[in-house]
Amino acid sequence: MLKLVARVLLRTAGWRAEGGRPVPDRYVLIAAPHTSNWDFVWLLAFAAYYEVRMQFLMKHTLFRGPFGWALRKLGGVPVRRERRGNLVDAMAQVFDDPRPLALVIPAEGTRGYAPHWKSGFYHIARQAQVPIVMSFLDYSRKVGGFGPAFEPKGDVRADMDEIRAFYADKKGKYPELQGDIRLKEEM
Repeated sequence: MLKLVARVLLRTAGWRAEGGRPVPDRYVLIAAPHTSNWDFVWLLAFAAYYEVRMQFLMKHTLFRGPFGWALRKLGGVPVRRERRGNLVDAMAQVFDDPRPLALVIPAEGTRGYAPHWKSGFYHIARQAQVPIVMSFLDYSRKVGGFGPAFEPKGDVRADMDEIRAFYADKKGKYPELQGDIRLKEEM
């Protein structure tokens, strides 16, 4: 039923799916580009269309009030960004559970311009020894979906070159807010 609703919503809004459902059943999912609140809506719609059950990190303040229960039901995990703790370790440990898991990380870390991506997605995948799957929303073509899965090898620049190549032609709702696809470690 949810897949049908997603299909109708996407078609009505003029979006179409490209690519297939991710093959692995446990992976870190890059959500990019991320320049608008609408990205979350379309990501959820494509996830329902492809029948992908996701968990995603969001700032804890969004879980207050009447929407908190709904966000948790959709797979939301509240994160306190101001607290210094080892989020990478905590998220990598989530993969100790053998059940299927698609952990969504918006690599840009914000909807606004950022000079580089946050590296958490990369380090979580490496530590948990799971692949990275690249999801996308290309507003210029109104196409979304999932790209290939790959195992990060530990050569940050080479791994990021693969990610850069995939996202090179993908445009967010507000392309001027897209920063460079690179990690701080590469600078």
